Amino acid sequence: MTAAAPIVTIIVPGRDIAAFAPAALDSLRAQTEPRWRAILIDDGSTDDTGAIFADAAASDPRFRMISHEASRGLGAARNVGIELVDTPLLGFLDADDELLPTALARLTGTLASTGSDFAAGAYVRSRLQGDVYAPGRVQPWVAAATQPERLATTLSVHPQASANIVAWSKISRTDMWTGLRFPENVAYEDQVVAQLMYTRARAFDVIPDVVVQWRLRADGTSLTQGKARLPVLRDYLRALRGGIRVLHEAEAHAAVTARIELILAMDVPPLLTIAETHPDPAYAAEVASFVADLRELPEFDIAVPDPTLAAALGW
Repeated sequence: MTAAAPIVTIIVPGRDIAAFAPAALDSLRAQTEPRWRAILIDDGSTDDTGAIFADAAASDPRFRMISHEASRGLGAARNVGIELVDTPLLGFLDADDELLPTALARLTGTLASTGSDFAAGAYVRSRLQGDVYAPGRVQPWVAAATQPERLATTLSVHPQASANIVAWSKISRTDMWTGLRFPENVAYEDQVVAQLMYTRARAFDVIPDVVVQWRLRADGTSLTQGKARLPVLRDYLRALRGGIRVLHEAEAHAAVTARIELILAMDVPPLLTIAETHPDPAYAAEVASFVADLRELPEFDIAVPDPTLAAALGW
């Protein structure tokens, strides 16, 4: 019997994540929707990541491996994968994360039903508990973006969707990526791209199903765990500014308001805490400049920050 043609390509970049890559690949093999292929991109690893990817490609024709001799960064690795996609749909999975078994079935099935440009699902953090990584609960901002199920919606109808800014929570139509690529040589490269997807889509779907377990590595090497480093902070704030700019230029004012509310509640407070004891005064200056930029936005007065935070910022 001839295998059914693949309908979705999953781009899986990874660098020095040999401890976690087998679980990511197993999560693809376990999908209840079998019509997938995956492009595995070893981005200049110095550990056994490349060997793990190569073994997968040798043993299962659904996997294809690309190897970078030197690291080009996550954005560039994803862009290399996008160029190779020849299926109607595409998605992303970081090689230290895991898909839930029904993720592809649910997301691709939703798109087949609605004809929307992309579908976004919920996700949870996975943290080390004892000897294993265990998933936590759906965080409030993720729930606000994905609950309840909304089919063929738009950002004007559902502005809270803009909180779901990670690349790996979505399956999209490949033609959405014509002229759309990830920024390179910066961190947090998916935030601007996600907002461009929301503002360019004719319609998109959100579903409350958890589709990904996002691993926070116990050794603290996950990108999101490095915000105390000044270069990472600058990339982070640049991404936040860029996402807001995309929404603002699209006149998605309700989404801008929603983003400001979330940033004031979730992003700014931990940065202020780090700034209090950071040895480089430039860190506090960067955070203060970012907050000042938020206050200049016309949507700022509509967003209602937490009173405790407002007092801390001297508002």
